[in-house]
Amino acid sequence: MKKSIILFIALLGLASVAYANESQIWGEMRIQNILGYGQEESLKLGVLFTMLQSKYFAWVFLGVLLGVPLVFFLHYKIVGPKVFPHSHKKHYAFNLFHRTVHQIAAVSFLVLLPTGFIIVFGDFFGGGTLVRMAKNLHGLFTIPFAIVVIPMALMWLKEALFNLEDVKWFMILGGYLSKEKQIINATQFNAGQKMWYWVAILGGITMILSGAFMFFLDFKMEMLHNITGLSQIDLLRVAAILHNVMGFAVVALFITHVYMSMFAIKGAVYSIITGYVEEEEVKILHNAWYKKLKEKGKF
Repeated sequence: MKKSIILFIALLGLASVAYANESQIWGEMRIQNILGYGQEESLKLGVLFTMLQSKYFAWVFLGVLLGVPLVFFLHYKIVGPKVFPHSHKKHYAFNLFHRTVHQIAAVSFLVLLPTGFIIVFGDFFGGGTLVRMAKNLHGLFTIPFAIVVIPMALMWLKEALFNLEDVKWFMILGGYLSKEKQIINATQFNAGQKMWYWVAILGGITMILSGAFMFFLDFKMEMLHNITGLSQIDLLRVAAILHNVMGFAVVALFITHVYMSMFAIKGAVYSIITGYVEEEEVKILHNAWYKKLKEKGKF
């Protein structure tokens, strides 16, 4: 099995290199792209991309990578986690399909994020085999996420729609700045989870498309060219800018999601493993949902 995976990754890498070598970007379009760089009649995307890539992208990612965990470390030390007894009644909230889709997405993210950082900081790692392997793994693990992103979007769409109660949630940050267990009138997904849903779904789709654009280099997107008037190289620059900017938000909220489910609320992560949510946790943190479940006799 291990040999098969290594062989598949190697073939993927060779295919991507071969595809890139045949690209018009490196062939007949090279002179056109060089001549168009920064000219008055162009949109100067080459200049913009070069500036962002050389001066800002890596520093912003480094800030997210270090800053977000630091904030949560301080939160854990100062405020501390919320602990609920998991010996009380439970409600079966997430069926096998929900859990499978979520776990495929989770495993994909656990590979996509570190490999993405290796690509961003490729110079620091000295380029070479490690960065090429990260690039190929990044492309490979995009596939399972691309498969589950639409089912995940559809199965939780209703729960992810915002309402007026979410405004109140944001005003008090869901009670997470308090050491006390405040009753929060949230639905099955609180406002923070809804925000992560939309960033993961919309941001994820954006990154799949922009990432595929960059990975294969020579997508023939005549429709985009006709609408925008951009050359192939400028479309690639737009894809790279979108991929990085969306990456900032996805990485920050993914770290937040992991912290909240594994540390800030002790035991919360088991709900997406077993499918069961604990009564007091739902009553305190998702009280509007709890009332509905109570009316139906679920608790």
